[in-house]
Amino acid sequence: MTTAASVPITVVGLGLLPAVGGDPTPSLPEPYRRAISEARLLAGGRRLLARFPDAPGRRLPLTVPLEPALAALEAACRRGDAATVLADGDPLFFGIGATLIRRLGRDAVRILPGVSSLQEACARLGLPWHDVICLSLHGREDLQPLNNAVGTGRPICLLTDAAHTPDVLARHLLERGVDWVRMDILENMGDVAERRREMSPADAVDADFGPACTIILRPVAPPRRPLLGLDENLLAVDRRLITKGPVRAAALALLRLLPDHTVWDIGAGSGAVALEAAALAHRGCVVAVERSAARIADIRENRRRCGAAHLELRHGEAPGCLDALPAPDRVFVGGGLSGDAGDAILAAVSRRLTSGGRVVVSCVLLGTLHRALRFFAAAGWPAEATCVQAAGSAPLAGDIRLSALNPVFLISAQKPVEG
Repeated sequence: MTTAASVPITVVGLGLLPAVGGDPTPSLPEPYRRAISEARLLAGGRRLLARFPDAPGRRLPLTVPLEPALAALEAACRRGDAATVLADGDPLFFGIGATLIRRLGRDAVRILPGVSSLQEACARLGLPWHDVICLSLHGREDLQPLNNAVGTGRPICLLTDAAHTPDVLARHLLERGVDWVRMDILENMGDVAERRREMSPADAVDADFGPACTIILRPVAPPRRPLLGLDENLLAVDRRLITKGPVRAAALALLRLLPDHTVWDIGAGSGAVALEAAALAHRGCVVAVERSAARIADIRENRRRCGAAHLELRHGEAPGCLDALPAPDRVFVGGGLSGDAGDAILAAVSRRLTSGGRVVVSCVLLGTLHRALRFFAAAGWPAEATCVQAAGSAPLAGDIRLSALNPVFLISAQKPVEG
């Protein structure tokens, strides 16, 4: 927050400046020109600072790490010195303006907006941008926001970096079954070397791109999504190791999933429970944990067939592989508790589960049933047992009969709310 002696830092959004030419100051609106000409401290990237050679202020390059420059700007603000920051595009669109406001407070920063890269890209494509989801991948490793967004059926704008080039992203999408989009790829926007290409993800995989790309993903068909009540005949399944439909339905009801939940499916087998959980937790993250490499390959294929881009796979042995996973709100344990590691798996789940989270354990064997009940009783967690007994139709003598499925116990428990 500013004090009586301080003045706000002004952040000037420059949009996309022409790549060549002299000082662009005369073409800017008067408040923008005045903020630059009256600044005692002028900050910005080296390329932007070089475009304003006649500005009188002391120069402060913004380089990584940003902390020294941010500290210098904060000190100028406290002293009452006029400081101006030059920003590419719009300062509040994944820009330095938001960083300064978080650090100094809203009243300490004055924003003069510019045209963002999203607006520039949509203008070139004639695409209304009010419904476009925009994601920045600059310096980010987590692609979960992209995985969630592709299932919405809305256009997506991606701001890329040298690690997330269009070919890398196209390969990522195709591996997850996302083949219903076209990619508009704009390289070096605002530069004399600007280039636009429109292609399918399959074509983009084999193309070459530079590091400065803005991508628009446009849906050209309805997105495929996992659904409740999956047709098991359409899934890749190893030795019929799949949680049957009536058990999946009961287990998902007991989990009480919400759209933003993080879900673990431990001992995922074919991934059927994980896929149906992904249909419900469509803004969250679902992780299928499986120790068999062959079954991981089946889950990967089933993810592709269902277009479940936000389903993550973890090949490993529980409980050891669980520590690196995001903390879950809900956990389904479909297998692995009958061995020596059964109690350790339940202990790891109980430790990582968020406050108030729920866990459902599928028990085919009575020994597993007793283990789960004993564990939750010792932990003091409220737990309930549900026996799912169902039968499906089967042909017989020109008619149909009911063929019973093996009964399965579902133990549902809830972690007490902390505090």
